Amino acid sequence: MSEEIDKMMYSFVMEDVLKGIAIYVPPGYVAAVYDLGRGVLKRVYTPGLHLKIPFWQKAKLFNVQTLEYTIDDDFNPEMIRALGDKSIEATTRDNENVTMQGTVLMRLDVHQIPVIWQTIGEEFVQKIVRPTIRSRFRLIASRFTYEEMNFTKRDMIETEIKNELERIFFPRGIFVENVLLGKIEQH
Repeated sequence: MSEEIDKMMYSFVMEDVLKGIAIYVPPGYVAAVYDLGRGVLKRVYTPGLHLKIPFWQKAKLFNVQTLEYTIDDDFNPEMIRALGDKSIEATTRDNENVTMQGTVLMRLDVHQIPVIWQTIGEEFVQKIVRPTIRSRFRLIASRFTYEEMNFTKRDMIETEIKNELERIFFPRGIFVENVLLGKIEQH
């Protein structure tokens, strides 16, 4: 009985120590490391197995694949960390109140991950992405009429929203790959 307890304790300790030493980074992710003595390290760990100092360094994984930020009525705002938002209400140039749906495709700049973690934190969606997207969608909607938004200038609107988002996101380490408008309805 005593031998079994010793083996079990040994396996717990080994597992705890090994998890503390190794950083496993899966494909599509990178890891940033926070060091108690030096803060967030500038080096980013790419996919693979890496070593760190247990109890002294903490690793955080960041998804660097294309992220889909969906704007529609099915979004649950209670899921604070979720990537998306409810439909955006805006007023057009001809004073029509509309709700806008769509998708923003974006990804994090691998080389800016330490800066993002250090300056914005893990909650970059709530702090930067969501409010900026809402603001820029409304800004661009105010430049066009309802008819232009739905029929004649849809591609131009997508381009303008993308350019506005890039202007704000790029210096913060977020690439905007595309903006795709969905339903635009009067209300």
